[in-house]
Amino acid sequence: MNITLAKTAGFCFGVNRAVSMVEQLAQEGKRVCTLGPIIHNEELVRELSEKGVRVINVPEEAQKGDTLVIRSHGVPAEIFRRSEQTGAAVVDATCPFVSKIHAIVRDAAEKGHVILIAGDSEHSEVKGICGNAENAEVFIFSNEEELEKIMKNHPEILEKEVTAVSQTTFNTEIWRKCQKNLKKGYTNAFIFDTICNATAMRQQEAEKLSKVSDLMIVVGGRHSSNTAKLKDVCSANCLHTYLVSTAEELNPAWYEGKKNVGVVAGASTPAHIIKEVIKTMSENLQSVEQVEDAVQKSFEEMTDEEAFEASLSALTGDQKVIGTVLAVSENEIQVDIGRGLAGYITKEEYSADPNADILKEVSVGDTMNLIIMRTNDQEGTVMLSKRRFDAIAGWDNVVAAKDSGEILTGVVKDIIKGGVTVFAYGIRIFIPASQATLTKSEPIEDLKGKEVRFRIIEIGRGRRAIGSIRSVLREEKKAAAAQLWENIAVGERFTGKVKSLTSYGAFVDIGGVDGMVHISELSWQRIKNPSEVVLVGDEIEVYVKAIDTEKKKISLGFKKPEENPWVIFEKNFAVDETVKVTVVSMTTYGAFARIIPGIDGLIHISQIANKHVAKPQDELTVGQEVEAKIIAVDYEKKRVSLSIRALLPEEEAAPAEEAVEEAPAEETAE
Repeated sequence: MNITLAKTAGFCFGVNRAVSMVEQLAQEGKRVCTLGPIIHNEELVRELSEKGVRVINVPEEAQKGDTLVIRSHGVPAEIFRRSEQTGAAVVDATCPFVSKIHAIVRDAAEKGHVILIAGDSEHSEVKGICGNAENAEVFIFSNEEELEKIMKNHPEILEKEVTAVSQTTFNTEIWRKCQKNLKKGYTNAFIFDTICNATAMRQQEAEKLSKVSDLMIVVGGRHSSNTAKLKDVCSANCLHTYLVSTAEELNPAWYEGKKNVGVVAGASTPAHIIKEVIKTMSENLQSVEQVEDAVQKSFEEMTDEEAFEASLSALTGDQKVIGTVLAVSENEIQVDIGRGLAGYITKEEYSADPNADILKEVSVGDTMNLIIMRTNDQEGTVMLSKRRFDAIAGWDNVVAAKDSGEILTGVVKDIIKGGVTVFAYGIRIFIPASQATLTKSEPIEDLKGKEVRFRIIEIGRGRRAIGSIRSVLREEKKAAAAQLWENIAVGERFTGKVKSLTSYGAFVDIGGVDGMVHISELSWQRIKNPSEVVLVGDEIEVYVKAIDTEKKKISLGFKKPEENPWVIFEKNFAVDETVKVTVVSMTTYGAFARIIPGIDGLIHISQIANKHVAKPQDELTVGQEVEAKIIAVDYEKKRVSLSIRALLPEEEAAPAEEAVEEAPAEETAE
């Protein structure tokens, strides 16, 4: 017995993609449920249930914490909205070919077109298509006769624009005939060939194989539309055509005495079921192994990622296309490239940035420049890469930027050994630590996540580019300095950054130029070191006190006039007023007491008590709080005289034994 297995037997791209999604989610430990069977194959659904995947009938059966998978047939828009409202994580496994039909009918419905759908009205795929043509007038037909009936009973359609699509698994020969009738009946019809390429090729191969076979075995689910159509195609040419869902359903009497046996399988049929059917039918182990290899190879060709990896240098301009986004999921983007092929971009091939979030960055309707990585004509699919297109175009831009000196902008993604990395035009640029900041003292760690401006300073081998932030910062500082010197004026105020400290003051960057705040200008009080008031890195408000354009020096002020202690004192205190003061130092002729910060008054030795005092320390101690009376103020010499004695009762007071001696003008409290 000669067994011939159709080359296109087994999972189509859309089914394989959907099943792989579910299996991966289950493997990751997710609580997975599918809205209806993921595909029309009871055996596979049973196997998935053993892995914890459950089937639900309506979205509301999903629970918070579930991962709800939309099956490959797709669902109406309203069902999708309800799914998103359940609180479950929704994963869309709709076949890209079906998603394309959804996009077509949604657009047509928005334009007010009448929608004609060739397909089985009870099939879940057709229901999903109808549900995406919201508010549109929709008619479904399964053959030429039903189409003619619609055209006859609804003449009003003649005056409207019509969009016609077909179920992806519709019979290609019937669709061809229906298209002719549509073109004759409606001059304003938009007709789309939406039968999946894999379906068409399966039917063509089944037709050829059935014409030369004594027996045809069709393997697939009994509820599968494409499997049922394969049986119809084979039955038209081969009297002995049987449909089985597993090897257990085979009847040895069918193939006894048969020389040529053909085997075809629906798009929802797993490879291991096809293998088991062939094993059961054949007694020749070698033939079985050869068939097994052929089946396995067809699946490997569909999933082999090595075929997807191609050298950038091998890509040609003919492989560049523009795609329109049809759907976006966490790990993949479906696009239409206008060639009757279902295109998709994996998360890895979307961007060179590993942190890119396609759900946030990509929307349905967006257009993208893409590179074709691999085309599967049998399945009608094409694998695409945005990352590689960006890399090709981006590298040209980076090289051009090196030649022109153009300043580029990018966000620092990582701090690595020896420097930082920035992406520009989709290309990873390395910036050494020595070129990452304006000065060596600045930490490069602060750059992570910040947008920076840089230029390309070197192009290395192997698409390696080196950039410099420092060169741009230096130019910007130089330009800012030139503008500042041209416009600066005494009294002008700036918000500056403290760059360095010395024993005599602080140097402050006021926008490309450093000015100096003398230590005496940092505080109204006496300080020994600028660090008592400011630190390197502080942002402070300063004003210009003096400018020396010849020597390129700027003197800055920091003290605010309104904070001058003498201004505060004059506003709040007066002669003959009693104040509470703190003794801060002693001299031979008296004690100095702090009235407010920056103002110390002298309590002369004769004003300490109503008796003779040999030395201030006999009556007072540093840190002691006492009440005293302001008896004199000299604003010109910045002196205040205080008296404790003046507050004593008159009857206890005794004549002063010594004249009041004025403190030396140059002496102040320490």
